[in-house]
Amino acid sequence: MPERLLFAAVAAISGALLVSCAAEGAREHAAADAVAGTRAAKAESVSVDGVEQLRVMVLEVLPHDPRAFTQGLEVAGGTLYESTGLAGRSSVRAGPIGRRPTRQKALPAPLFGEGITVVGRKLWQLTWRNRIAIERDARTLSEVRRVPYPDEGWGVCHQRSSNRLVTSDGSSRLTYRDPRTLARRGDVNVTQGGRPVTKLNELECVGEAVYANVLFTDRIVRIDSATGAVTASIDASGLLRKDERVYGSVLNGIAAVPGTDQFLVTGKLWPKTFRVVFVAAGRTGDSKG
Repeated sequence: MPERLLFAAVAAISGALLVSCAAEGAREHAAADAVAGTRAAKAESVSVDGVEQLRVMVLEVLPHDPRAFTQGLEVAGGTLYESTGLAGRSSVRAGPIGRRPTRQKALPAPLFGEGITVVGRKLWQLTWRNRIAIERDARTLSEVRRVPYPDEGWGVCHQRSSNRLVTSDGSSRLTYRDPRTLARRGDVNVTQGGRPVTKLNELECVGEAVYANVLFTDRIVRIDSATGAVTASIDASGLLRKDERVYGSVLNGIAAVPGTDQFLVTGKLWPKTFRVVFVAAGRTGDSKG
């Protein structure tokens, strides 16, 4: 190769490497900025009367069955579990996050499916006013047995630290139950500023905290399970556009993603599920719609 052509080739290769390194550096810088922004947003959370004011920051938009009347949502072992309601349309389903369910079992009418939670190799599914709870095999979703459940079934989650179930019935009360028999172990009234917080619906346990959707609102509350005090109020409004909402399409579905600070959030008859983090209310930042 002539010397001048060799110098030209070397210069071209060096230039390409510099561009590639610059692009890679820009990507790393952007990723670092995003992480730093999320951390900063959390650090700057505002407290009103001792209650953190948070909002959702969308990280990813995932598909969701718009016919699913969502009643329960949970991630366990890398699998997304969902329970749906309405008599004759109730089901429990499971599959990879962001993809179509690979397993599904229907509940025969008149059963009305409600909250679910995974406890080891089994899954509990509540029913609304049918006075029973269903134990299932978490892998196959096959029904194992039915046990009496005297209360209205709404939300349920498994608090691993105390090895107990936490359930809601649409009131301001959370009830603690034995994870094997569902027998009552106690309860606590949920309050904010000394006033009861009612319509507690779908639940998610994260450590000692319980997250609850407040029915007919775009609000999620974080509750201290020992005292019942609300420690954070989370604004989840604006996730769906107006043209994506139909009658009955209310927020109802929150699942922590294990090993992260992220949550999956959806609702009844929603066409989308959102992967989010909770950040300080009032802070602006980029998010995907």
